[in-house]
Amino acid sequence: MNTETFKHKNIWFTGTGQFAALCLEEMTRKGMEFRRIITGNPTRSGRNNRENPSAVELKASSLGLNVTRTGKLNENDGLISALGSENPDIIFVIDFGQIIREPFLQRMCLNIHPSLLPEYRGAAPVQRAILDGRKRTGVTVFRLAQAMDAGEILAQSEIVINDSENASDIYARLAVIGSSIALETLSKNELKFTPQNDELATYAPKISKTDFILSFSFSAERFVNTVRALDMSGGAFVTANSKRLKIWRASVRRDIKPGDSGQVMSVEGNPVISCSDYCVELVEVQAEGKKRMPAREWAAGIRLKTGTNISHTS
Repeated sequence: MNTETFKHKNIWFTGTGQFAALCLEEMTRKGMEFRRIITGNPTRSGRNNRENPSAVELKASSLGLNVTRTGKLNENDGLISALGSENPDIIFVIDFGQIIREPFLQRMCLNIHPSLLPEYRGAAPVQRAILDGRKRTGVTVFRLAQAMDAGEILAQSEIVINDSENASDIYARLAVIGSSIALETLSKNELKFTPQNDELATYAPKISKTDFILSFSFSAERFVNTVRALDMSGGAFVTANSKRLKIWRASVRRDIKPGDSGQVMSVEGNPVISCSDYCVELVEVQAEGKKRMPAREWAAGIRLKTGTNISHTS
């Protein structure tokens, strides 16, 4: 890839979330220079109403890059004015969390989306793919349109989802691949865009509160997939001994005969718990008010015994 192609281009980067931060890091590492980096305003939390800069702002700061904060981009008169005066050739809009409208859409606004569009349009494509038990996914570079994630495709790349990968692992991989194919494609003399087939579109809505609730009445695969899918969203949990227990890592165990759902089948090493069809081995957990720890330490701490049943939500 010849990054000299971009040296004389005016390129903006617009993003807020973790996937955008990963893409910003990868593009910068590959030699891309951005005239302007735009990100959402900080959120506030805690008793002191502490300011929490976006993932993109934190990443830009670590790279020695300046950012422009914005509320609603489409209502930001300063940036709309800059759009006319600076005349950007390309605007990357990645994991921004806002709908982009005119006059920004008059420019070449490109998105790197972590799915094989038109599959999994929306906010949580990787999480939904894992929750659905998909074995493949990918990344798409496309031009923004009025409809969500429905613009013409510039480039795509497919990957296999490994059973050991969590959502955070896959997002990291797709940020590298997506950034690479975006820059490689844009370095060509001629760009070819392909319309999406809207009839094949599926959707990936935001993760809801109920998505975090685990139950040993699930199949073992569904239980583990939920753990894998939500590792970067706060962690899925099961109720054990009337308290929430977050499960950060788990695996399916087909070699141990299951019992009743929630029954402890083994405490030698990591605890093995029966689901509706097979068993799951808990590898890393977090009890309420505690830090993450190996599941075997948690089991030893509460004196978990084989044959007992962990109370669970359904």
